[in-house]
Amino acid sequence: MNIVRYRVRDSAKPRVGLHDEDGVAEFAGVRSLAELWASPLAGLRERLTGGALGDRVPLAEVDLLAPVDGTTEVWAAGVTYETSREARVEESERAATVYELVYDAERPELFFKSVPWRVVGPDGSLGVRADSVVDVPEPELALVVNRFGEIVGYTVCNDMSSRSIEGENPLYLPQAKIYFGACGLGPWIRPVWEIEDPYDLTIEMTIRRDGEREWSGRTSTARLHRRLDELVSYLMRGDVHPDGVVLSTGTCLVPPAPFTLADGDTVEIGIEGVGVLRNTVVRRGTRDEKPFEGARS
Repeated sequence: MNIVRYRVRDSAKPRVGLHDEDGVAEFAGVRSLAELWASPLAGLRERLTGGALGDRVPLAEVDLLAPVDGTTEVWAAGVTYETSREARVEESERAATVYELVYDAERPELFFKSVPWRVVGPDGSLGVRADSVVDVPEPELALVVNRFGEIVGYTVCNDMSSRSIEGENPLYLPQAKIYFGACGLGPWIRPVWEIEDPYDLTIEMTIRRDGEREWSGRTSTARLHRRLDELVSYLMRGDVHPDGVVLSTGTCLVPPAPFTLADGDTVEIGIEGVGVLRNTVVRRGTRDEKPFEGARS
């Protein structure tokens, strides 16, 4: 069972439903995902497993939308894998110590990533900045957290990053990480109770260029340096998330320099038991360009 945010092809209205091998069925009386995250985990599970569903529609007849809405923010953690630490040190020689210290520090690196309307869903177009030289996708397991700080589900995140901008100065992190089209989520949310061990999930990423495989890699959440509940605990300190929050947990697959994404590339990220997120890449970012199609999906 997966929790989906979707749109039937003949309707513009976003819906919330459940997906299984038989298709997608609308969840009666639920207007948004954010509404679900107002429930404690136990109540949410009871609601999802016992709630009324509408008629099932084949998955091929719906458009899946990014699984985030309302005022549910997307945050991200950094330097949670050794590979990420090494990549950050490599790209930022003048501030390498900053990344080495945070890897072993008690307090993790957490940063704001996106608001819902800027998140790109399955098959949408992710962006790279026009003023960036080296850009990479970052495949990550993302946690869906309710307003009470409980992990209620998992989804796939592509935490797009400008290595060249952040490498100039760590204070440029917001510009390297937070821009239009910099965050992909999907294809759905897998409830937490359906994943036996989140610390033993295979993560795979393939980048294709002109139909040919340009780069691929494989790793596992077993290499995660931080506990998931620890990351959530720090995120909830001193802050409130009344519509819940999505927290991406860091990457362990970084294409080595001098690799950079190109216009038209496709990125496919698969996480065992969670799902596969596919997106295309568009190099945009100047003020006179039109917004991304489906930006509010």
